[in-house]
Amino acid sequence: MKKFVVISNPYKDPNLEVANELVAYIHKKGGSAINLSQTENGPVEFEAVHYELIPEDTECILVLGGDGTLIRVVRKTRKTNIPLIGVNLGTLGYLCELEKDTVYQAIDQLMQDNCTVEERLMLKGYRKGANKGRTALNDIVIHRTGVMAILRLNVYVNGEFLVTYDGDGVIISTPTGSTGYNLSAGGPIIEPGASILALTPINAHNLNSKGIILKADDVIEVEMVARRGVEDEAAFVSCDGDRTAKLSVGDRFVIERANHTIKICKVNKQSFLETMRKKMR
Repeated sequence: MKKFVVISNPYKDPNLEVANELVAYIHKKGGSAINLSQTENGPVEFEAVHYELIPEDTECILVLGGDGTLIRVVRKTRKTNIPLIGVNLGTLGYLCELEKDTVYQAIDQLMQDNCTVEERLMLKGYRKGANKGRTALNDIVIHRTGVMAILRLNVYVNGEFLVTYDGDGVIISTPTGSTGYNLSAGGPIIEPGASILALTPINAHNLNSKGIILKADDVIEVEMVARRGVEDEAAFVSCDGDRTAKLSVGDRFVIERANHTIKICKVNKQSFLETMRKKMR
């Protein structure tokens, strides 16, 4: 790899100091790099980055910030098919393989093609009957609106009724997202390359409510059910943390495997289990 694009979160990288140092280092090593977070007028807001300026021959996108930053860049670049690698400038990051003190060594390895590229499955979610939806790398969550009221959600898999959850909601997580909200809610940690999904209830009020592992190709439908006998109950749907829809009683939200995957560069030779031991101490 010789051609890079750098995208940095200015809240984690004030004045884009790290980003500009990386661009200079890549040029020094004989490669080419563009810092999309930097313009002639100075740093731009993360939301204002012009992703359409990514050259077609880019071989890797370096994302500086944290897991949230990487997820947002994934959403904007998912159709480019360009591999990404994250540099963690925050606290605890599971998706970002690199740290500030390891990124230069990693660039050396990337430029020598001493790396592997992992494909991560993504989810697509949409209201049943709608033409448009949203994609997610980590998870799709159906959750209460903030009112202190329990939700009742019916879950169907491939058209067949599976379970009813009473609680704060339900998480449908990819293997990549299993170390996020899914983990906090008591769900299982899944090896990133696995072709399965985790269905995890949030604060379930049933003593026998358990999470369920499903095939990645299963089509999941979550139905909002009236619990108090009234029609004003509601729930929100969030894709990778961004609120995308509001459900009323009787609505169904469909979650299925997206048609495309995301490519993540990996230069570290340590196993997933070793990474987990270090991250979780």
